[in-house]
Amino acid sequence: MVETIEIADLSIAVTRKAVKNVHLSVHPPEGRVTLVAPTDTRIEVARAYAITRLGWIRKQQERFRGQVRESPRRFVTRESHYLWGRRHLLKVEEREGRQGVTVDHRTIHLCVRPGSDASRRAEIIHRWHLGLLHQALPPIIKKWEPRLGVTVEHYFLQRMKTKWGSCNAAQRTIRLNTELVKKPRDLLEYVVVHEMIHILEPTHSPKFFELLTKNYPNWAEARLELNELPVPAM
Repeated sequence: MVETIEIADLSIAVTRKAVKNVHLSVHPPEGRVTLVAPTDTRIEVARAYAITRLGWIRKQQERFRGQVRESPRRFVTRESHYLWGRRHLLKVEEREGRQGVTVDHRTIHLCVRPGSDASRRAEIIHRWHLGLLHQALPPIIKKWEPRLGVTVEHYFLQRMKTKWGSCNAAQRTIRLNTELVKKPRDLLEYVVVHEMIHILEPTHSPKFFELLTKNYPNWAEARLELNELPVPAM
């Protein structure tokens, strides 16, 4: 059961789980706050802990509010689009026949039927993004499975507003944000490793960060870079 703590203008969602320590998180892009506490934690204790972290919460929320956001995409010629961390210009060609996307050095070519609207163009681009991610992800997972000693039974791709990835440790599955196709490839790898380690350690416990540091020593720099890159328009 999820409870809510109200502190001034903050609403903090509290969940009790079989964990040893309290875990407070601020989630991009809106700065949503969650708190995971041990199952026997009284709500008053959780509230008191959150109050001691108010300064940190405000700082994280301010950082997210100041994060650069993409303007809404209209999918027209000469509009900027990002692919694997690099800026490309979009070139739209309307013609009968097969619709699709190709890319050269710094241009994304979108072929659509005459009269296609922005939503249809967005759908074609999204399908192309999915294809690119399905090509990129299996080699990364295969590379890290023996290193971490885990098996990923399945991965899912999904548009997410508040996180880059998630993990279902019991089912050994990971879920990744399709926006990662716009970020540098090494940041995609960081998110995959992060979620795979959650199969071993489901929470952000000291053991989790110990494993992350051992296997991906530059994780803090990768996380900072990822969170400072432009995020989708809300």
